[in-house]
Amino acid sequence: MQVSEAWLRELVNPPVDTAELVAQLTMAGLEVDAVTPVAAEFSGVVVGEVLSTVQHANADKLRVCQVNVGRAEPLQIVCGASNVRPGLKIPAALIGAVLPGDFKIKESKLRGELSFGMLCSEKELGLAVSSVGLMELPADAPVGIDIRDYLMLNDNVIELGLTPNRADCLSVEGVAREVAVLNSLSFQAPTVAVIEPQHQQALEVKIEAVEACPVYLGRLIKNINPAAVTPLWMQERLRRCGIRSLSPVVDVTNYVLIELGQPLHAFDADKLSAPIVVRCSRVGESLALLNDQTIELDGDALVIADQQQALALAGVMGGKDSAVFGETRDIFLECAFFTPVNVAGKARQFGLHTDSSHRFERGVDFNVQRRAIERATQLILDIAGGSPGPVSEIISAAELPVRAPVKLRSQRIAKVLGIQFGDDEVHALFEGLGMSVQVVESGWEITPPGFRFDIAIEEDLLEEIGRIYGYNNLPSSSLLMRSELGKAPEAQLSLARLQDCLVDRGYQEAITYSFVDEAMQNAVAPGEEFIRIQNPISSELAVMRTTLWCGLLNAALYNINRQQNRVRLFEAGLRFFYQDGQIQQRKMISGVALGTVNTEQWGEQTRKLDFFDVKADVEALFGLAGIGADFVAYQHPALHPGQTAQIKNQRGEAIGLLGMLHPTLEKQLGFDSPVFLFELEQDAVLERRVPKFSVLSKYPSVRRDMALLVEESVSADAITSAIEDCLETAIREISIFDIYRGPGVAEGYKSVALALVLQDFAQTLTDTEIDAIFRKVLDTLAAKLNAKLRE
Repeated sequence: MQVSEAWLRELVNPPVDTAELVAQLTMAGLEVDAVTPVAAEFSGVVVGEVLSTVQHANADKLRVCQVNVGRAEPLQIVCGASNVRPGLKIPAALIGAVLPGDFKIKESKLRGELSFGMLCSEKELGLAVSSVGLMELPADAPVGIDIRDYLMLNDNVIELGLTPNRADCLSVEGVAREVAVLNSLSFQAPTVAVIEPQHQQALEVKIEAVEACPVYLGRLIKNINPAAVTPLWMQERLRRCGIRSLSPVVDVTNYVLIELGQPLHAFDADKLSAPIVVRCSRVGESLALLNDQTIELDGDALVIADQQQALALAGVMGGKDSAVFGETRDIFLECAFFTPVNVAGKARQFGLHTDSSHRFERGVDFNVQRRAIERATQLILDIAGGSPGPVSEIISAAELPVRAPVKLRSQRIAKVLGIQFGDDEVHALFEGLGMSVQVVESGWEITPPGFRFDIAIEEDLLEEIGRIYGYNNLPSSSLLMRSELGKAPEAQLSLARLQDCLVDRGYQEAITYSFVDEAMQNAVAPGEEFIRIQNPISSELAVMRTTLWCGLLNAALYNINRQQNRVRLFEAGLRFFYQDGQIQQRKMISGVALGTVNTEQWGEQTRKLDFFDVKADVEALFGLAGIGADFVAYQHPALHPGQTAQIKNQRGEAIGLLGMLHPTLEKQLGFDSPVFLFELEQDAVLERRVPKFSVLSKYPSVRRDMALLVEESVSADAITSAIEDCLETAIREISIFDIYRGPGVAEGYKSVALALVLQDFAQTLTDTEIDAIFRKVLDTLAAKLNAKLRE
């Protein structure tokens, strides 16, 4: 449901801004999905009138126009629109005007003729996605007035995500009623005058399915003007509610639908064969609908028919054969109430969903039909003229829904909501919602109106009090249970999640002793001061480990000696060390991996594990927390000098190591294949970045690939960092997908192929803009890394 804020404020105008109004509606249960300005930002555009046009001397498609913009002298404006002509009222952008997209209007010369402005189309003003020719304004549009004021463009469209039980808010009046109650304002629905008939002709109406249609009103309106045009104010209001203007009669029915929530339908009276009958369809009967779809009916669907055929699928859509068209002069205006249970599901049965079915399925006020048909009649007469006849009205009171009073006990308000509500407050709240209130013993009896199908029990009334009073304003009280719930901060990842990740990647958890052999400790972490046990269990458990690698290497070697050639182990535990003379301990998570990447199989060639495979495992841990890490070349006495990296967090702090076991130590310990190790501080990995929503661009992305020649010493991180230093906001993604060394590439160099994904939030990038970004990236890479584009 889309509502124009300006239209809403005509009915009730609370002293709050748009943001507060939106917050009120959301907290009252009418969730606001979006708030959108009705027009893009622009300024300096006024209503202009074309006084004369002269063919441009040097261009066949251009005309030199004299335009009255409310100044002492008309302006000369060159225009190429096909519909420009003398007497036309159009939006005129003056010199200094700023159109959507920050397009500034300046004095210009077109093919030798000066132009002091621009005549605008709907597209150029941001009012339409596309347009053909200039925007034509009504003949009575006042020349010189700001177009934003004339079209009331300083407005917002409020999109409501209504739940199925709030059908009463599927209209501007329904939303206005809610806003009035939320702001303690009085609301009175605008009165609708009764239209006196100007002739006595009427079409006979018969109701065969009384249970499904207890209320049916019809009126014959003769001699409307088929050339009439829907006024601009109505077109704009319909547009802002998501409805396209079609013709005056159809637009009026849609307007009343949005205003009052009551669907109406107009038939071409000359195509009807009276009497009009509301009945169940006949098996095998067909109906051509307004959307050019022909459906075959069963005996269960409710239809509006004449003596020859079905005319409309009741509560869903009208038929094509009886539709109002451009030459229609006599119309039969229908306004009915169809019970929700009889129309529910009928639209979906035929693959349809319409504004009418959406409302009838949820429930329409069964007291509003007379008011709606009088309102629609008056609008049709005002716009298209015509002669109205009397209203044919059939009401079966016995079949109307029953609105039984619901008792509300004062003690239940206090018990459930924790607030005291007096008699005056109850009357003000529920009467403001259109309900009647009667005082009874220990409470009140409240009778819901015809438009509230969701009020049936006392809890429904308590909900009304809670949402209008404000859920945030209800007092809070502690639970009777005194136990304190554990905290689970969103910014903290659980250790179990890290463990599960490693298990998913083929690792198995190991638990080893915190006491290790002194020789192993010195071999894995030479030079580190360790804590010696005064009374060790054995000589192999004489010192406290400063790294978890000691136990993991022993566990891996134990498995290797038992014909397990592919080993993946990890451990989460403590390491112990001296700091400032004090014994400290720190939580770590470490791993060891050796053997092949995958288990032996037929579908993929066997490959030995390498540094980057284990690096991917470590990066997966950081990926869980949504944080990045830098891998910097490093020297460690127990690790290979060319395959070791120190791991740093985004603050530049060292938080771990990754590398291949030194070949000398590998042979010393008894391994016959490369062994890879990693160790991370648990707290650093468990720091989780809370996800935040980033706006998605509605414009397409573009990928550009490049192959760079760089020196062997240049790292991938250096390349991506240099590109990020370009500060080009359109670059959304940088990915390296190939590295080549060989023929065609000089010794000491390598070819790095990477892809840039470009995307803008304000427009579709042009080839010129993309090329400029591409050149800037190449220039930056050349300046910082001496990189060249590979030919």
